[in-house]
Amino acid sequence: MITRTESKSIKLIPIKVESETVTEFSEQSHLEEALHRVQKTTDPRLKEVLEAFIKHMFAFVNDVKPSEKEWMAGIQFLTEVGQKCDNVRQEYILFSDTFGITMLVDHHNHKAVPGVTESSVLGPFYREGAPAYQNGESMCQDSAGDPVVIAGTVKDVQGKPIANAKLDVWQTAANGFYQVQDPLQSDFNLSGVYHTDDDGHFEVRTVKPVSYTVPDDGPVGRLLNATGRHAYRPAHVHFVISADNYKPVVTQLFTDDDAYLRSDAVFGVKDSLVIHYTPEDKGYKVSYDFGLKSAD
Repeated sequence: MITRTESKSIKLIPIKVESETVTEFSEQSHLEEALHRVQKTTDPRLKEVLEAFIKHMFAFVNDVKPSEKEWMAGIQFLTEVGQKCDNVRQEYILFSDTFGITMLVDHHNHKAVPGVTESSVLGPFYREGAPAYQNGESMCQDSAGDPVVIAGTVKDVQGKPIANAKLDVWQTAANGFYQVQDPLQSDFNLSGVYHTDDDGHFEVRTVKPVSYTVPDDGPVGRLLNATGRHAYRPAHVHFVISADNYKPVVTQLFTDDDAYLRSDAVFGVKDSLVIHYTPEDKGYKVSYDFGLKSAD
């Protein structure tokens, strides 16, 4: 707390007043003034983003004309979203995912290229540092489920196999939880790093994934419920595929008979990423080839 005596020692920094003229308030004049106040932004990209943000937010308010109570409810919602975030859970990513924004950002950053695997959302539960496995080894440490072998080749856009490509792989357990959500699972259960051999071949051994709900016990879950939506994601396995001198791909492979395939809560499904699990004597087999584009 600053006392009256202490306040006498505080030096106020003078602010240069550019104009003493006050423009009559209107929607247009207010927008122009708000834009004027960011014109000294030295970073060109930041200035571009701020100007667009101001224009779109002003247009939103002018269109919706929220009551003061509604505006405060929106602020409170964003506050609760931030309060729900921790070192495991990122409610803002969940908000972005469940309203389709993450996939739209992904679209603008990763345009479809013939021969290159299409991208999808990273998701909030990726962990770096997963253990390395040899091709054919299982990344399933302690989870029940139907055994699955996912095998294929990583290729360039000309179809040439890429040796020593890295596949970072992770998925949920049969209970619908990722290891980072579930203290009962072993560390890095159902997470692993594989590399292609000299012929570009890989073989991931795991269990068949299941559908699960995104975290719906917070403000984003309440908003989903208010819009009559479910919180389910179709069964899938996450991949990050990378190799020297190639652009990495962040993607997912989805189970073709899943009930939520066309209503994924985070809009992540693309037709090219839907795979078929072929039954075998001791589980299932999946064949899938990944494609990478040169980094230059």
